[in-house]
Amino acid sequence: MSYPLSILDLAIVQPGQAIPDAVAASVELAQKAEEQGFRRIWFAEHHNFPSIASSATSVFIAHVAAHTDRIRLGSGGVMLPNHSPLIIAEQFGTLAEIHPGRIDLGLGRAPGTDQRTMMALRREPSAADTFPRDIKELQGYLKGQSLIPGVEAHPGTGTDVPLFILGSSEYGAQLAAALGLSYSFASHFAPQMLEHAARIYREKFEPSEDLAEPYFIAAANVIAADTEDEAHAQLELAQRHRIRQMLGRGRDLSEDDVTSLMHSPAGEQVLSMMKYTAVGTIETVRAYLDEFRERVNADELIITNTAPDLAARHRTLELLGEHVINR
Repeated sequence: MSYPLSILDLAIVQPGQAIPDAVAASVELAQKAEEQGFRRIWFAEHHNFPSIASSATSVFIAHVAAHTDRIRLGSGGVMLPNHSPLIIAEQFGTLAEIHPGRIDLGLGRAPGTDQRTMMALRREPSAADTFPRDIKELQGYLKGQSLIPGVEAHPGTGTDVPLFILGSSEYGAQLAAALGLSYSFASHFAPQMLEHAARIYREKFEPSEDLAEPYFIAAANVIAADTEDEAHAQLELAQRHRIRQMLGRGRDLSEDDVTSLMHSPAGEQVLSMMKYTAVGTIETVRAYLDEFRERVNADELIITNTAPDLAARHRTLELLGEHVINR
């Protein structure tokens, strides 16, 4: 059974890689994904991570959109408490005016960084408390129904950019259900509450003018290759990169350091975040994704193309396009 398949591009900057080269790799992957029939590509807002290039998320989306023709592009997500709703409405409204029918706006409430960087963002610790109200304010701007008299988003008003709530807990599921919005669960790095959140979202969903029925997206890490050995070799490289990213911030880790950390309690905790990972030949990966989607009753799957090697990431998309999207 075919179903929509999308990509969360983590915009990874490999060790020693120049930023322009990392951005160019994301453009190449977006073009390949468009060619293979993927539904959408999202980029996430992170700050103070030298290994992630998508901190200026709307700018990154604009660049990729300018180099593609049809595929939907958006945020997975914008951390709304870091911004005023008006600014985000203007940014994504501008994108929607330039690329009509192609822009998504996924919203999260986490800072997307650590406490010290959160302070540098001028974000108050209580900013997340107004997340539901900020979503409604943002939605009002995009629909041309501003909640603040005399204030409109220009560009933005009337573009009605589709909103998605992103989350990794019951909170996001409850909120998306109450607002009648699509919900995407970050199970690619926070697997613990996936099935519970999916059930809560469907049980409590309230239809809205935007969505008559619940729409649930689940995330998984994927590495597909021509042989099992090749796929698992790429998985090990991906795991080592994750250890460097999560446990090596501010430190220059040797390969021996990374190996030691992989077998430490902290390393095992980091690797457990990748619980939902499909790895192997396309037959193995397809069977995994089919079962995963059915188990959580997902309307769409969004994958992180986890292999560090660019050629391996291209091959993953080719295999998924031929054997999952276009089967």
